[in-house]
Amino acid sequence: MKKLIAIAIFVFAGFATAQAQKTAKMEFKSETIDYGEIKKGSDGVRVFEFTNTGTAPLVIEDVKSSCGCTVPKKPEEPVMPGETGKIEVKYDTKRVGPIRKTVTVYSNSDEPVKALKIKGTVIDESDDS
Repeated sequence: MKKLIAIAIFVFAGFATAQAQKTAKMEFKSETIDYGEIKKGSDGVRVFEFTNTGTAPLVIEDVKSSCGCTVPKKPEEPVMPGETGKIEVKYDTKRVGPIRKTVTVYSNSDEPVKALKIKGTVIDESDDS
């Protein structure tokens, strides 16, 4: 009986260790979005695309921007291993001038805090007259 209990404990411990090694991993197509020169009032929506290359479901817990002029939107459902996901970012293009913002992603991945960048310049063509 003692041997049977010892074997059961050994099998359970091995299973728990294997489960603990499963992790989610985000790989982005690009970690920077370059708007280039964009006209004032243009569509400021862009997308960061990523793939979960890990072995566990990826949960994006939160996405925050460095200012209120940038509004990020995260996936609501977990991204399963091998699947792709998107983080949508909307920049307020009513503001003329350079764009240099950070979008921070909080997740259960092997890199739980990830900084993404957006850059570019909003131009006002009405000033050219």
